[in-house]
Amino acid sequence: MADARTIRVLIVEDEPPARRRMRTLLSAHDDVEVVGEAAHGGEAVDEIHRLVPDLVLLDVQLPVATGFEVIDAVGVDRMPLVVFVTAYDQHAIRAFEVHAVHYLLKPVEPDRLREALDRARDLLGRGDDRLRESLRRAMEELRNDGGPADPRAAPARLAIKADGRIRLVEVAEIDYVTADGNYARLRGRAMNVLVRETITTMEQRLAPHGFLRVQRGTLVRMERVVELEPLFHGEYVVRLKDGTRLTSGRTYRTKIREAFALRE
Repeated sequence: MADARTIRVLIVEDEPPARRRMRTLLSAHDDVEVVGEAAHGGEAVDEIHRLVPDLVLLDVQLPVATGFEVIDAVGVDRMPLVVFVTAYDQHAIRAFEVHAVHYLLKPVEPDRLREALDRARDLLGRGDDRLRESLRRAMEELRNDGGPADPRAAPARLAIKADGRIRLVEVAEIDYVTADGNYARLRGRAMNVLVRETITTMEQRLAPHGFLRVQRGTLVRMERVVELEPLFHGEYVVRLKDGTRLTSGRTYRTKIREAFALRE
């Protein structure tokens, strides 16, 4: 923070009256500075990168990308302290409460906001990173459970920043991912997208969806693999359904054999 006594806040809310009300409530706190506003998920990601606020008051239901997809796009490790603002969504609230992630119910009450700011002051003052891990666990629970809807009702999606926009990519359309410098490239039958994520970050995001790291710079969707051709020193040629051939790294031999239940 520029001033240790000041909390720099970004308001993310799609309804102008709700943004104005939040500004009014925050104005009662002398140590709070509203540094910006965002009206949809894509704008929120841009403003978080541009402003680097201390605290984000993040609406869950947003146009373009939801609050959860905003966090996916920014990355939990780079996300500022976050307080979710939500209508009464019992599923999300359960995840927040179980994992000690702070939230505000709409309409936001002054006393509840004061509690959230007190907690933010404490966490920012101590530099406590435990809430980040709590946020990670809550996000995993919400992803695994599919949120309020049945996860089988719609394919899983990733919110990623590419070409200055937020793209919602169907995980089922990704065949493999390769490192491209400090970025990652998503590849599929009709996909060739460069994203501002490292291959390690993409591995963390995609592992729950059946992706396996087969080489330092390569992830593959296991269900796309149709053939493994052994090479020397524990390497494999990994052939995908569309004919793509990738070479694994020797240090990944054990992981590959375990993932595909290969016998000697």
